[in-house]
Amino acid sequence: MFGLLGPNGAGKTTLIKMLTTLLPPTRGTASIGGLDILRQPGEVRRIIGYVPQLISADGTLTGRENLLIFSKLHDIPREERKPRIDDALSFMGLVDSADQVVREYSGGMIRRLEIAQSMLHRPRVLFLDEPTVGLDPVARNSVWEHIAKLQSEFGTTIFFTTHVMEEADALCQRVGIMSSGKMAALGSPAELKAVLGKDDATLEDVFIHFSGDILDTGGGFRATATGRETARRLG
Repeated sequence: MFGLLGPNGAGKTTLIKMLTTLLPPTRGTASIGGLDILRQPGEVRRIIGYVPQLISADGTLTGRENLLIFSKLHDIPREERKPRIDDALSFMGLVDSADQVVREYSGGMIRRLEIAQSMLHRPRVLFLDEPTVGLDPVARNSVWEHIAKLQSEFGTTIFFTTHVMEEADALCQRVGIMSSGKMAALGSPAELKAVLGKDDATLEDVFIHFSGDILDTGGGFRATATGRETARRLG
């Protein structure tokens, strides 16, 4: 489980969009599972899942209908769709609400549905861009419990961005800190805190040290508007 941290505008979402082949890099390259994102974008997309900041589920459809659409988008064979959808609903704790329209879901349920969508084709790497933004602490914990189960039970590599230092410290084996479009630090939370030479150093201290910025999740007008819209839609 890898956490990407950084101030607003550092380039975290842009980096994820490049790694998921949604944006071409201006220079350099990268590989996912040994596949080059520039030369093999189609193959890369087959082995990754992606949950963006903004809601990707259709609120006018039921949870089951959303999953059916995604199963078709991922070219899952017809005979495999129903069992995979049923398994995804069960795994994410959404069986009882499967036939309820998504606009009636809570924020945590919507996030779990989106993760279920992204996992239908059994990707090797799952990208999550601020998966708990706009969620209350109870919903946040529920989402992370299910993400941790994915990682432990299926061996899925999780790559996520967050502004919540406690999430990164508790969940990640490795953390990267971006600043002005560059990777300023990379290592385990313990390794990064040890660099500061303080017994009581926190990951927030590390963040400030390497990014040269206070931990401000507010961002500019566009970031604020996006965050508030996401929080509103998640309820």
